[in-house]
Amino acid sequence: MGQGPAQLEALIDATVPTVADWPEPGVLFRDISPLLADPAAFDTVVQAMAAAGGEVDVVLGVEARGFLFGVAVAQRLGVGFVPVRKAGKLPGVTESVSYDLEYGSATIEVPAGAVTAGQRVAIVDDVLATGGTLAAAVKLARRCGAEVISTVVLIEIAALEGRHAIDAPCAALRSY
Repeated sequence: MGQGPAQLEALIDATVPTVADWPEPGVLFRDISPLLADPAAFDTVVQAMAAAGGEVDVVLGVEARGFLFGVAVAQRLGVGFVPVRKAGKLPGVTESVSYDLEYGSATIEVPAGAVTAGQRVAIVDDVLATGGTLAAAVKLARRCGAEVISTVVLIEIAALEGRHAIDAPCAALRSY
């Protein structure tokens, strides 16, 4: 039913093209649009991400492309989904954490009470680059009292060493 690592990597290579110099010169953007348009490929990737996520009570998805994978992974696992949003995007009371970026800072939030003490969570995103946002999501989940079982990404840009910023188990389906 599942695919081995080499087949999964080949599938991702075939359905996630690299776009050079977008959105700015020097950036190699990973375009997930063709993967999302291919139901069989998307299902295969979601199945692999769910397997890597482990036994959890809830899946957190990091804005914005992490929502696409996170909701599907949560459904596959039969658990709830909580969006991790940029500051100011959620109504009502929120739990938040701020973190540093190369030039400035950012804040991410979840609805207050959406992640509760003792819950086992997986955090899902599309790409792991420098690790700042994913590390902040781990910190946010823990601030809510949750146990972070895993972080799962579709693609890791290994040269940026973002994995070292994350204080939780991290699985990437494809590293470049």
